[in-house]
Amino acid sequence: MAMVSMKFFVPSLNSPNLRPTKRYSGMAVAASNQDAVALGVTVKQGEGNLPKLLLTSDHGSEAEIYLFGGCITSWKVPSGRDLLFVRPDAVFDKKKPIRNMDWSLVESENVEGNPNVTLELKDSPYSRAMWDFSFQARYKVVLNTKSLSTELKVTNTDNKPFTFSTALHSYFRASITGVSVKGLKGCKTLNKDPDPKNPIEGREERDAITFPGFVDCIYLDAPNEVHLDNGLGDVISIRNTNWSDAVLWNPHLQMEACYKDFVCVENAKIGTIQLEPEQSWIAKQHLSIA
Repeated sequence: MAMVSMKFFVPSLNSPNLRPTKRYSGMAVAASNQDAVALGVTVKQGEGNLPKLLLTSDHGSEAEIYLFGGCITSWKVPSGRDLLFVRPDAVFDKKKPIRNMDWSLVESENVEGNPNVTLELKDSPYSRAMWDFSFQARYKVVLNTKSLSTELKVTNTDNKPFTFSTALHSYFRASITGVSVKGLKGCKTLNKDPDPKNPIEGREERDAITFPGFVDCIYLDAPNEVHLDNGLGDVISIRNTNWSDAVLWNPHLQMEACYKDFVCVENAKIGTIQLEPEQSWIAKQHLSIA
């Protein structure tokens, strides 16, 4: 699963931890008009009777998106393999935190047989009760034969500046004993094991990072490309533009039922981003296999 998470920072409040200790992978949705969607985009009923978008490429790839939370819950390449993972404890009931607000489908098109959609999230009475600013977030998803790209654009539509941080919580299907991540050697690290409230600073010295136990680590000033070997025969290139940091996570025995089947490799912006009125911030991610 790939999910947008945004943390908004209010000056009068203490900043939250760099990353929540408890993680959620629930998802859900906003209603869409089937007549408005492009070729290769279908609106269907998903888990919990929540609408979802099914993107289908002429070349055999597929992606599934629940609009509640802006969650991409499936990305299948032409061979039929699904490279994303949904945890078995995922709940489709619209009762999760702010990152699971309703997004709307505002644009869709098909370019040479490859569909793309743009989702939109705006402030609402619900969001303003927690964070009293006006904003617009747009999330574009592009499906290609062997790639899945996203673009997140956040715009300050208020008359005063605000700050926020954000991340893409990407769950990849994996065989954890065979997983490795390459490309992060030399990065400054904030290791949240054993105490997530007091991360230990360090520097990554390994060429290939493996997951023999619990892992919860932030990589600051990460490169614009890393490679994930999912242990199942796939090497996934994870490229980014303007996502300055990365996060690796696997819960190990904290989630004994499923930890062997997934790994999180996340693009993130750990530090706060400040936007003046009418300013925008854009970041992109490109996932691909050979």
